[in-house]
Amino acid sequence: MGEFFQNVSRYPRYLISFTLGVFFVFFNWIKPLFKNPVSAIAVVGIGIGTFSLLYFTLKAMLGLSAV
Repeated sequence: MGEFFQNVSRYPRYLISFTLGVFFVFFNWIKPLFKNPVSAIAVVGIGIGTFSLLYFTLKAMLGLSAV
């Protein structure tokens, strides 16, 4: 039983490592786009738009606002 809990305790560390790895790869993929001002504005706009869509969708789905 102790071995089971030892294995379960490794999952949070794996989740953090996996998440940081995904963000690192994504950032390295996006980084060259910031060299050109037009593409940098587009990337920032898409990021803000994606965050806004996610925010308002979750807010409406969870019933946190009167829609």
